[in-house]
Amino acid sequence: MKPIIAEQGEAVPESRRSVRWALASLCLSMLLPSLGTSIANVGLPALARAFDGSFQDVQWIVLAYLLAITTLIVSVGRLGDMTGRRRLLLIGILLFTLASVLCGLAPALWLMTAARALQGLGAAMMMVLTMAFVGETVPKARTGSAMGLLATMSAIGTALGPSLGGALIAGFGWPAIFLVNMPLGIVAFTLAYCFLPADDNIGKAERAGFDMAGTLLLALALSAYALAMTIGRGSFGLLNLALLAAAFLAAGLFAFAESKAASPLIRLAVFRNPVLSASLAMNALISTVMMATLVVGPFYLSRALGLSEAGVGAVMSIGPVISIFGGIPAGRLVDRLGAPFVIAAGLFAMAAGAIALAVLPGIAGYIAAIAILTPGYQLFQASNNTAVMADVAPDQRGVVSGALNLSRNLGLITGALVMGAIFARASGTSDIAVALPAAVHWGMQITFAVASILVAAALAIAAVTYRRGRVADRLQK
Repeated sequence: MKPIIAEQGEAVPESRRSVRWALASLCLSMLLPSLGTSIANVGLPALARAFDGSFQDVQWIVLAYLLAITTLIVSVGRLGDMTGRRRLLLIGILLFTLASVLCGLAPALWLMTAARALQGLGAAMMMVLTMAFVGETVPKARTGSAMGLLATMSAIGTALGPSLGGALIAGFGWPAIFLVNMPLGIVAFTLAYCFLPADDNIGKAERAGFDMAGTLLLALALSAYALAMTIGRGSFGLLNLALLAAAFLAAGLFAFAESKAASPLIRLAVFRNPVLSASLAMNALISTVMMATLVVGPFYLSRALGLSEAGVGAVMSIGPVISIFGGIPAGRLVDRLGAPFVIAAGLFAMAAGAIALAVLPGIAGYIAAIAILTPGYQLFQASNNTAVMADVAPDQRGVVSGALNLSRNLGLITGALVMGAIFARASGTSDIAVALPAAVHWGMQITFAVASILVAAALAIAAVTYRRGRVADRLQK
């Protein structure tokens, strides 16, 4: 079935049935990258044993994926606006699927890391273009519901990874956590090919130059940052400081290059919009907290509470169950109550969940905390994405979606690196795999005490931003 292109240049599906199948393709395209982010986390202990690596060594299985996404996500958004979103999304799904197979067959840690970076490139294409397609598949009045649905799939993928990964490792070994993406990728490719709007409306005016200098400088900044936070196995010496300085220098050069480029990856003027700037900052903070749960959770449950890999997956499956039932109602609440109110509600719930992870003991305490944190995250994601994407012009959807996903992945990298370092330091060891249970428990408490402070900072940003917005509206009236 071929899509129909509207006269005004907007691609629209042929019928309600086509809308449903188009949304199904977008849901799978959002699920797979999120699953790829989280499914490897529960396998880190098994991968450390299989490749005879330390905690910091196997961290790069997660970090290579996140770094590839973060480095390229704005670039692929720009490419999608220039050359066609459907075409690039199909390439991304295919690349993600093939790289997943390579991960499952990798005989060495360095090959695994390289395949994960390639998988991250495909994931970047899928994540940013999926959000950009929302405006072409649903009416504006239902943007919140669509974002809620995509947030549900993202949350399911993020939360399902540990439980599914634990079951697959227990039953089939670690390669299964990557090979499971192959059938899902084939289905996603088929649905996207058949039901997403075609790219025939891409005109020559939109084929502007590509900012290669900006892409390289962004990659340099993020790579230096990642190395600064991992080299030294828990210590922070002169080499780490030099890499951190290089990261800040590259970031400054990136900002300068963007101000001079004819077709920049990110137009610096967009940050003058207070709602967009606040949304990006909050997104980074909240993503840091969520990645901390995925990095710290498996080690806490296995080392401090003594659960098996299958047991870890079973306990962490509470999150996916909540996600299945919570995301769509969250999107509907955004449509009814407005994004600012739902953002605040979600952040309050997340603050309570982070505090609960820090203070509640045992398996029951962990489950109770996740039962609070997960719906709060869904409320925040649905409302924050809607606040950013609802009024974006069609020719800017890829770029703005890329910026939103960039902030999210910066938070994920920070969660994996900085929060992982806090956890390791608080546990009193550079190798969590051999830490004593009491030390791991203390590390868990310190890590989520810091996480609760980050959520409180996001709440403060939301309060200031939307209070100013209300004052400005009153003055205009």
